[in-house]
Amino acid sequence: MLPSYQHDYHARAGACQSGTRRLGLTWARPVNILGLESRSHLEPPEPHGGDVMETKKVKVEIPDGANVIIGQTHFIKTAEDLYEAMVNSVPKLRFGVAFCEASGPCLVRAEGNDPELKAVAARNALNIGAGHSFIIVMQDAFPVNVLQAVRNCYEVCNIFCATANPVEVIVAETALGRGILGVVDGSKPKGIETEDDAKHRKEFLRKIGYKL
Repeated sequence: MLPSYQHDYHARAGACQSGTRRLGLTWARPVNILGLESRSHLEPPEPHGGDVMETKKVKVEIPDGANVIIGQTHFIKTAEDLYEAMVNSVPKLRFGVAFCEASGPCLVRAEGNDPELKAVAARNALNIGAGHSFIIVMQDAFPVNVLQAVRNCYEVCNIFCATANPVEVIVAETALGRGILGVVDGSKPKGIETEDDAKHRKEFLRKIGYKL
């Protein structure tokens, strides 16, 4: 069976041949009428621009006792605005913020109030390498304490994850650059909670002060 593009070609060639006979014209080879090289079939078109896309996974570096927030933003002011969002959310919070600039010098822009966490954030951002992505590495607080302030930052477009789990970032790479497709946040489920599991969950939340 011929591929669809070959069916289309032969259908057009047959119609053209029939028309020339009705007009009393001499039939030329279809490949010449269509301006193609002399060959028995058409080849599939090349992908647009000849670009190839690869997918990769990038393991995120998370220090012991730290959490990360990974998202997408759109403006160089992100680094400073996220810094302000963090310091205004939780007293004595330690953190580093890094943002991948997507135009101009295309640098990783980093801020923070802890030099080590700032350096970790910068390394992670460089490894992920997706334009306009950002990462926050934080200690002495949980993402739930700061996430609303991060979302409310004018430049932030999307949040991919907020977690202390091992994280892998799935990125797509083209000739233009990299983009985040999603993240693998921790392990897959092992089952559905039982009544005892639900009881333990509720007791844990009350123990750490999140429920009365």
